[in-house]
Amino acid sequence: MPVYLAPISRRRFLKGSLSTAALIVAGRSMAHETAGDGQSWALLSDTHIAADTNLIHNGANMASNLKTVAAEVIAWPTPVSGVLINGDLAFNAGKVEDYKTVLTLLEPMRKRGLPIHLTLGNHDHRERFWETLPDEKSVSPNLADRQTAIVRTRYANWFILDSLIETQETPGRLGPAQRHWLSKALDENKDKPALVSLHHQPTFATASGNGALETGAELIGVSSSLQNLAAAAGALQDTAELMEILRPRRHVKAYFFGHTHRWSVEHDSSGLCLINFPPVAYLFEKGRPNGWVHATLLADGARLELRCLDQKHKDHGQVVNLEWRT
Repeated sequence: MPVYLAPISRRRFLKGSLSTAALIVAGRSMAHETAGDGQSWALLSDTHIAADTNLIHNGANMASNLKTVAAEVIAWPTPVSGVLINGDLAFNAGKVEDYKTVLTLLEPMRKRGLPIHLTLGNHDHRERFWETLPDEKSVSPNLADRQTAIVRTRYANWFILDSLIETQETPGRLGPAQRHWLSKALDENKDKPALVSLHHQPTFATASGNGALETGAELIGVSSSLQNLAAAAGALQDTAELMEILRPRRHVKAYFFGHTHRWSVEHDSSGLCLINFPPVAYLFEKGRPNGWVHATLLADGARLELRCLDQKHKDHGQVVNLEWRT
């Protein structure tokens, strides 16, 4: 059941400047269009949109922030191929009215021909979201209660996962069925680098509390900053099982996530990239950036550029060049 918003203009006609990519949903194939060759992506997370566009929370007007980001994405000098919003679309409990406002705010990007892919976070509600989009829903018989997809591009395949357990319950979990689907999908798509995206961050706390990632018999060291944030109870509960899938499959290059409302780029000892999206909405910690990330996918890596809502922020325009593990 993929959360995919097709470009509105594409329902009327296909423009010659757009090429077709494949959206694969648990074995079922659908077509969608991307501008160019799929290299240029706008990466967003944690929009937290409420029905009331004037609502301010933690000093941020969430609707205004998304409007600003959408305008910058539309105006990006290199045409953006697609938009990925990595969970927590709604403000708090994922009300129907919230999602109606989300769709209104996303409409300018869709009218400009941008396909939008969404994951769900702990502040989202599947059924209420789909209630606002009856014509968009495509149900997979294998994962009817989860929303997964593969998006193929020239240089990489996105594997979009669903870590929502229950609305307003902070932790996330993929579950056995989704992990089985992912294992099979990764094994069937080894031709390009695999980029995995879900809302929740991995957990790096072990039973001994030493701050390392537990993946069965082996421990992976990571930086202290990621250890501290991921040790929280709100992380992905089945991280160990997920890492047992990702780490041995060397064509898996990166794990993208949101949820923590902070921007960071880390690697584990296997070379797997761990990219934490900044929030579009509000911050948990003053001084950190909020905004979005422009990603350029390359044959052997990716270029990430941080775009801060506060363009005077010290990190605005920061570029991180990733090299995929071999």
